[in-house]
Amino acid sequence: MAKVHNKHADAGLVLDEGEGLSPGALAELQLGRLQWSVRHAYDNVAAYRVKFDAAGVSPDDIRSLDDIRRLPFTTKEDLRQNYPFGMFSVPSERVARIHASSGTTGKPTVVGYTQNDLDVWATVVARSLRAAGIRPGMRVHNAYGYGLFTGGLGAHAGIERLGATVIPVSGGQTARQVQLIQDFTPEAILCTPSYLLTIADAMEEAGMDPRSSSLRVAVLGAEPWTEEMRRELEERLAIDAVDIYGLSEVMGPGVGNECVETKDGPHIWEDHFYPEIIDSETGEVLPDGAEGELVFTSLTKEAFPVIRYRTRDLTRLLPGTARPTMRRIAKIVGRNDDMIILRGVNLFPTQIEEIVLGIDELSPHFVLELRQAGRMESLTVKIERRVDVPTEAGDAGAKLLVRRIKERIGTSVEVSLVDPGELPRSEGKLKRLYDLR
Repeated sequence: MAKVHNKHADAGLVLDEGEGLSPGALAELQLGRLQWSVRHAYDNVAAYRVKFDAAGVSPDDIRSLDDIRRLPFTTKEDLRQNYPFGMFSVPSERVARIHASSGTTGKPTVVGYTQNDLDVWATVVARSLRAAGIRPGMRVHNAYGYGLFTGGLGAHAGIERLGATVIPVSGGQTARQVQLIQDFTPEAILCTPSYLLTIADAMEEAGMDPRSSSLRVAVLGAEPWTEEMRRELEERLAIDAVDIYGLSEVMGPGVGNECVETKDGPHIWEDHFYPEIIDSETGEVLPDGAEGELVFTSLTKEAFPVIRYRTRDLTRLLPGTARPTMRRIAKIVGRNDDMIILRGVNLFPTQIEEIVLGIDELSPHFVLELRQAGRMESLTVKIERRVDVPTEAGDAGAKLLVRRIKERIGTSVEVSLVDPGELPRSEGKLKRLYDLR
């Protein structure tokens, strides 16, 4: 029997104090917190003081929310130049925890938390999970990685703060993940969307129908994913798949979350994180609804405030729906640094994913290989056919993919069809693009 999706999200739901603020009360709270955060950063972080002084702006100049535009941007390079603790704004004895990024493209970015920061983090993650439809008493399978990555421990604290039961599995050991889902019967799972796809594959390989599992809701983040991927996962597992948004530099998971009743993009918890959208080239602030680069200013962080931090994520700010006071972001299109410029055409891996998942013969498992041949660059989509699809039908699907990419994106690619199971499976953050130039 097919499961009924999680429709109890509205039953008895009581918003917390922050979610229930009126627009005017929220703006007043934001201004007071912004003034505190800017002053805190200026007084306690030399790098901010140097930048502010060079821009000719001081904390006293912040008299309205619009004055945030006078402040200089902060970039990941600023964080790396002050590695490891140069951006911390409290004495070391007040730092209760340290996290760091993977550092795959350079020095890792190191972030710190006071005990109050950890309490705020747990609160916004609990708010996020409640918005996703998770309730106190539910069992939650947490397959985000534990350690320096913020996902596992950040989600863990939020699950506990909500009053749900956390199963701290971490990432990897996929066969064991499947066994524990069968044995512990969790109602919810937290992981990356690509890893949930891997778990669904492993369920089928073990002779288990993914739709028969106990899972009712999946809270998925840490990588861009499309509406087509949502439909794929919801159909295969008979779940509600909900997007959680965050990044280590701003807090970790829980900066925003989709509401299960609308699934129309993560609401940003604006009482703690102030969002802007800018033109990546000019730095100009764009109006709500325009696509550009997402920028955040933390409003309550003590150990590691961020002022106008450029996330590199491309999206739009939209009006709130299920949480009317809080604005939403549209699905992340991609990152500035993920953009491929192929023979003058800009494209993102998520655009390829969207097209792939519209072709029945092709699986969601694919990678992109970018090569240089003389003066010409070429992009190859290496993709698996679905398990039940014969090779001939898969070849037809591959040809259709070439045609649709040309029609919709405007550039030519090569497609290499491989057998099911040939490509490596994600056990955490998915790597789509391999630059072989």
